[in-house]
Amino acid sequence: MTRYLALGDSYTIGEDVAAERRWPTQLVARLRETGTRIGDADIVATTGWTTGELQDAIDQRTFSPSYDLVSLLIGVNNQYRGLDLEGYRVEYAALLDFAIESANGNAQRVIGVSIPDWGVTRFAAEKNVDTAKVASEIDRFNHAARDILSMRGAAWVDICGISRREGRDLLAPDGLHPSADQYALWTGKILPVARAILTSES
Repeated sequence: MTRYLALGDSYTIGEDVAAERRWPTQLVARLRETGTRIGDADIVATTGWTTGELQDAIDQRTFSPSYDLVSLLIGVNNQYRGLDLEGYRVEYAALLDFAIESANGNAQRVIGVSIPDWGVTRFAAEKNVDTAKVASEIDRFNHAARDILSMRGAAWVDICGISRREGRDLLAPDGLHPSADQYALWTGKILPVARAILTSES
């Protein structure tokens, strides 16, 4: 049975959407439709977590090794709280190392997912957020994560563009987090990468 670990924050736990509509859960359902025998996603994520807080939670848990697939989507709360990019690089790299270790040391079984742009949301508009500043900072955080993933040999899936286009109208009731329909679009981009990983001999 294929085992999947999803690490993240509100975007992974699916804040303000039904549990079965979180994107990791949607991904599992789509993989099952293609014939993959996969258990329910083991989700380690909480709304509001930064990279450091995700690491703290990991340190307090015991994990079974040898996941076949691991995803990592983290960093928006670093940006939102004004934490520095260099600290994010260091902590993201440590989280990625954990993800790789959890995948039996195989970086090719790890998917890093980009941070969406919350600056385009109704929540941001109501708060009179400087959307250009948010977009620029989100881009820098995403570039840092992509570079670290590339150096380790892990996969990268960019869903930020979705959040800035059709995703801006596909929001949960809170006006900030993605709706189930937006998560379905994310899943559509992540699915072929996950399938390629799970059908690979590596």
